[in-house]
Amino acid sequence: MRISHIAIWTDRLEELKDFYATYFSGVIGQKHVNLSKGFESYFVSFDNDIAIELMSRKDINQKADKELLGYCHIAFAMKNKDDVFSMTELLRTNGYQVIGEPRTTSDGMFESVVMDPDSNRIELCCD
Repeated sequence: MRISHIAIWTDRLEELKDFYATYFSGVIGQKHVNLSKGFESYFVSFDNDIAIELMSRKDINQKADKELLGYCHIAFAMKNKDDVFSMTELLRTNGYQVIGEPRTTSDGMFESVVMDPDSNRIELCCD
């Protein structure tokens, strides 16, 4: 068994799609539109066959303004510490918020945490 995909609601569908394609080499699938439900989505797939489904629906438009119980972040495995540093700095330079500077955690993982355009947490990590 494996994880197929993780879904994210957004009101900035095109911007989020472009973000994951640009910075994480996501491959964008065909846009799905259901006019009767006001629903649109893209699947963005990655090298390991896991995908993110980015979804938008007209009646879902409220964001959490703080951390809540439930899903916390998506983690992207980088090749090494230099890649974590480089990607963190690239995202910062391009205007994305870095909320966790590169560091070694108590469990030995090297990581940083950045926010995507919708303020979803993205962990950049390596062993």
